[in-house]
Amino acid sequence: MKNLSLIQLLEQVKSRNPHEIEFHHAVEEVLNSLEPLFEVEPKWLKSGILERIVEPERLIHFRVSWVDDGGVVRVNRGFRVQFNSALGPYKGGLRFHPSVRPSIIKFLGFEQCFKNALTGLPMGGGKGGSDFDPKGKSDGEIMRFCQAFMSELYRHIGSDIDVPAGDMGVGAREIGYLYGMYKKLSNVHAQGVLTGKSVNFGGSLVRTQATGYGLVYFVQNMLKDKNEDFKGKRVIVSGSGNVSIYAIEKAQELGALVVACSDSNGTIVDENGLDLALIKEIKEVKRERIQRYCNVHPNAIYHPDPKALYDVRCDIALPCATQGEIQIEQAQSLYDNGCRFVAEGANMPSSLKAIQFFLDQGVYFGPAKAANAGGVATSGLEMSQNSLRLAWAFEEVDQRLHGIMDQIYAQAKQTAIVYKDPDNLVMGSNIASFKRLAEAMLAQGVL
Repeated sequence: MKNLSLIQLLEQVKSRNPHEIEFHHAVEEVLNSLEPLFEVEPKWLKSGILERIVEPERLIHFRVSWVDDGGVVRVNRGFRVQFNSALGPYKGGLRFHPSVRPSIIKFLGFEQCFKNALTGLPMGGGKGGSDFDPKGKSDGEIMRFCQAFMSELYRHIGSDIDVPAGDMGVGAREIGYLYGMYKKLSNVHAQGVLTGKSVNFGGSLVRTQATGYGLVYFVQNMLKDKNEDFKGKRVIVSGSGNVSIYAIEKAQELGALVVACSDSNGTIVDENGLDLALIKEIKEVKRERIQRYCNVHPNAIYHPDPKALYDVRCDIALPCATQGEIQIEQAQSLYDNGCRFVAEGANMPSSLKAIQFFLDQGVYFGPAKAANAGGVATSGLEMSQNSLRLAWAFEEVDQRLHGIMDQIYAQAKQTAIVYKDPDNLVMGSNIASFKRLAEAMLAQGVL
């Protein structure tokens, strides 16, 4: 970064938010990408937009007290960042994971502002969650925690104010418990207050598959741009949660050979192609570790290290686990093992150095705010259905999702071409989303 104003703003962000490394990373990536825009349109540096865009409108921090199965009172921290409402109600998921803290929530909320802008839907940016760990908890404990969490959060959300969804550790079960408590406390059957609900009470078909499917639709565009497709491509997918599972499913449908995935304990490699039905049984039904895969497929190889995934030969890598999983070492290993396409299914899984390495080496890279926007896009479609009191068929929602992902890719690509770096989708995504968000903020005055 060479622009003095941007350098000073980044230093200000770091000094005002000490030790929040993830948030610093997210802001630096965006500011670095915006330099070409400011060279052509310096008005954005003088409008005060940047100073406002890096500061959340509201950060809510609250205590969550709940009782475990042994009758012991437990205390966790809850958070909700309402980052930017220029484009619509705050929109973003809830994450239940021990790593959750203000830096994580702020980086996710900041990214969400730009991601939501790319969808073209009327959604602002927000994020929330708790340092509660659902692993090893009984169903009753998870229900009681969700009810305690919502007993504070409910006063800050609404279908025209802030619409949370699921994220890591928060699936349909948790959304159901959260919604039930919201309905009880508010005495309103406001289906639009949460997305990711069961289809039995206002949820949308395809929402479960949306982030994984959308990621693959985005990569389809990347491949098409290089006169290629998924057929016969070797693919690796980090993680084995919701995003990973449905990215694997759609990639296999399109003819890819998906040979590896992982969880927080280790990596499985199956040269015959992953048995997706078994992975779904292990992870979605039995909630066990991925190592169990080898009990059924003894020819598969298990490595007790999730980062071993990046030593597997592949054409396409889809990091779908968590932030920070690809450092420069993993990026180098991917490149050495033949990988030429990387698209992020998780939020900020690649470090700044890793991203720059991919760009320098000609690895075609799809950043998270564009590539994994399918989840929030389909949440936006769920909000639309709730407002209309309608339910669309699976095929209709999937078609709309596909169209949104095609449009996001086109925006990023065309913007990158305009700013004379046609394969830099990071720059293209950031400039395209920033301009939509900034123009809305400018039109609404200094707020």
